[in-house]
Amino acid sequence: MRVNRLSFIVIALSIFLTGCLYPDERRGENRIPYEDQIASVQSAVIQYRQDYGVLPIKTREADTPIFRKYPVNFGQLIPKYIQSAPGNSFENGGVFQYVLVNPEEIPEVKLIDLTTTREIQEFQRRIQQYRRQHDYAPVKEIVGNELMRLDYKALNYEEEPTISSPFHPNHRLPLLMRTNGDIVVDYSLDIIHYIDEHETDEYESGDDLRWLLVDHSPFVPAYSIPQTVKNNEVIFLDEN
Repeated sequence: MRVNRLSFIVIALSIFLTGCLYPDERRGENRIPYEDQIASVQSAVIQYRQDYGVLPIKTREADTPIFRKYPVNFGQLIPKYIQSAPGNSFENGGVFQYVLVNPEEIPEVKLIDLTTTREIQEFQRRIQQYRRQHDYAPVKEIVGNELMRLDYKALNYEEEPTISSPFHPNHRLPLLMRTNGDIVVDYSLDIIHYIDEHETDEYESGDDLRWLLVDHSPFVPAYSIPQTVKNNEVIFLDEN
């Protein structure tokens, strides 16, 4: 009897701790980019700027990449402009970070999928671990200006590390590394799909086609660098 009772206690404790470690994130509704929630935050942001002349955003360094530079500061919006942060927001147990694009014109509310961020952080962790042992990263090939594909086997991956695309449910996107150590997501698959799907002629060779994804999706391509099309192929733009 004591053994059975102990087993019951261990199982119950395990279930309890699982709920504590993942309080709201495991709920399905906190993983869906609801349009009405985005619209609600959009309205609150616009009203806040009309009242104060500034945007309700958290301070970031000047060199922060554009799609991560303007996170919404819900502390400035609650409770006057919005009752609470959306249930799918990081601040309320969800997996999305609400950010702004076009802040100097008409600010638009978009989302960063933080599940992607965690996969990138794991990739960085393995690179750092390898560097501690070898003093360098395991470069497999150069794929662009200051951009490299790493040897995933040397990093103890069974297959090339990729992340789930927030723009297309069936796309897995490669992870690359810059010479400064930053991790970059290759959004080529998504860009090609959006060009075909929307049959757009608004963009020309040399334009930053990440904005095609932003214009037709609630998400932004976080951890990215400019990409364009040249000779019908998606390439990385030289930022220098």
